[in-house]
Amino acid sequence: MATFYLIRHALNDYVGRALAGWMPGVHLNDEGREQARRLARTLGGRGITGIYASPLERAQETAEPLAAQTGLEVETRGVLGEVETGEWTNKTFAELEPDPRWRAYNQYRCGSRVPGGELMVEIQTRMVAEILRLHGAHPNGTMAIVSHGDPIRAALVYFLGMPLDFYQRIEILPASFSIIQVEEWGPVVLGLNQVA
Repeated sequence: MATFYLIRHALNDYVGRALAGWMPGVHLNDEGREQARRLARTLGGRGITGIYASPLERAQETAEPLAAQTGLEVETRGVLGEVETGEWTNKTFAELEPDPRWRAYNQYRCGSRVPGGELMVEIQTRMVAEILRLHGAHPNGTMAIVSHGDPIRAALVYFLGMPLDFYQRIEILPASFSIIQVEEWGPVVLGLNQVA
């Protein structure tokens, strides 16, 4: 069986305030760097055999201490990236609140596309396909996947057998990890939103 640690990047100044999406130059803040170090200490002894990360700086910076702890290299995968937030990129939640499309998006993610961006089912498809691809390539591996909150939630609801619109019922904090095991007969979710 393959074990996957789905890790949300650590804290940056956009978390809880605005949508960074794929905007470059969003780095971990001081607290986030400390979270990444704690995460590396917590997961460093768990037999991780591969580290895969979103190309965005905040995910790479979260993965680096774990790579140093384990002696592994971070392999970058674009499919693990954040939601493509289109015209909402760099908008604060206060700016988005009056937009009826924002309200629709939050009420019905399964059928609402970000203007100029992605449908949640597209995000789920790319995340799940990569996890299953890694399972096929490393059926007995223990892999860390460093990604972003919504993509991780989308993958988790798939493996839990939940409707995609329920994804907001799962909390995924910065620098948290959730654990999935994938066996030939199917997946088992072993833990959600664990914090170092």
